[in-house]
Amino acid sequence: MENLQKLTLLTRLIRSEWMINFGLRTRILIIVLFLLASIVALRWVDKARWWPGKDELVDWACSSPRPTPSLKGFISDAPLVTKPSQQCPDFFKWIHEDLRPWKETGITREMVEKGRPSVHFRVVIIAGLVYVETFARCYQTRDVFTQWGILQLLSRFPGQIPDLELLFNCEDLPMTVRPSNSSAPRPAALFQYCGSDSTAVIVFPDWSFWGWAEVNIRPWGRLAMEMKAANQRKRWRDREPYAFWKGNPSVDPRRQDLLKCNVTDREDWSARLYVQDWAAESKARFKGSDLVAQCTHQYKIYIDGRTWSVSRKYILACNSPVLVVEPHYYDFFSRGLSPLRHFWPVRADDKCPAIKYAVEWGRCHQTEVQEIGKKGSSFMFEEVSMDRVYDYMLHSLTEYARLLKFKPVVPAAAVELTRERIMSQSDELGRKFMQESEVKSSAVAQPCSQPPPMKPEEMNLLLAERVYATRLVESWEKQSF
Repeated sequence: MENLQKLTLLTRLIRSEWMINFGLRTRILIIVLFLLASIVALRWVDKARWWPGKDELVDWACSSPRPTPSLKGFISDAPLVTKPSQQCPDFFKWIHEDLRPWKETGITREMVEKGRPSVHFRVVIIAGLVYVETFARCYQTRDVFTQWGILQLLSRFPGQIPDLELLFNCEDLPMTVRPSNSSAPRPAALFQYCGSDSTAVIVFPDWSFWGWAEVNIRPWGRLAMEMKAANQRKRWRDREPYAFWKGNPSVDPRRQDLLKCNVTDREDWSARLYVQDWAAESKARFKGSDLVAQCTHQYKIYIDGRTWSVSRKYILACNSPVLVVEPHYYDFFSRGLSPLRHFWPVRADDKCPAIKYAVEWGRCHQTEVQEIGKKGSSFMFEEVSMDRVYDYMLHSLTEYARLLKFKPVVPAAAVELTRERIMSQSDELGRKFMQESEVKSSAVAQPCSQPPPMKPEEMNLLLAERVYATRLVESWEKQSF
């Protein structure tokens, strides 16, 4: 409205008798002076534009014709919803969604045993004791550290875990197909590390929260504290102004395609990508794979592996905005992440220009892009702390047990899971990680309160907001290039 008023005033001035009395050159000079005064008044030009200092050079570069839309007042600046201190994070609501296929029917023994051919072990908890029946060994020591995590859960919440019986598949790919409608046969009730929109899986925290000995990754509780401290030592502005990724590209074609975005003599997509050779790292005693030392770039990239990747939590923890290449799989906490609030969405079908645009946008909106990085890291340090991990496990198992239509029994081939037995299955580094992640005493505080299930309208709104944010970024990219 202010601009329109100034334009009207200028038009009246040009047509006035007072202006007509002047010569042509004089009239032009008056109009130019009026326009300059209007520009200054509207703050279109300021001192920093004409004499840019070091901190203003980015603003000067961002004054190009390319649109650089802002997030101010959009998602990253939205106020956090205040919650009672003991209420669980919102992503705990997905526990109810994971169990929805069996909500009406309950879970029968037949539904559990239906998944028997594809699982690795059975867990039975009766009267606070854990029993395990092994069908097949998992890759590396996934099963050992997952079972160690369950044992720690019982130590943290003694007497609070209900009797139950479950089957666990520790492969990457989710195995069971989500039923197309309520009248379709119920799927096998299986626990796994990740799920997808087309599968029916009860998602459970993966083994790496208690350590990944084969690649020398420490338990999340201790590692998170080290990464948080490292973030304070390396300011975001002092980091390399590129998007960083380091990983194993051989596990999936999408990762191999990502490597095409690396810098070359002819093109710079603002990405710095490195191949992680775990065999070579093992020989070098993992000197080049320290996760704490990898928070050196202003932007990080996350991309799925064969399915989800355990690297997601370490990448988000760097206090740098994470460029997430459109994921197809989710773990237990990632459904709590929102685009343009916790991460920046990147199209899977045109990664390189999307990555370049994200970095360029960040250079022009440093305050906002840093806020995205901070929110992503805060999410990991606060909402996915080990306290919350154990709370999630407790609520997931409790809700699952409520649906059981049969009485759990200890199979003849099962063995009781004890501290000594499970440590005997590990090497020296594995035992070190177990000691480091061991729950020494039961929780002083009670677990957080499980939120109620999402209503259909709440779910629809949540999904619509995420789609809208992603499409918004895509529209910015198309306008820019």
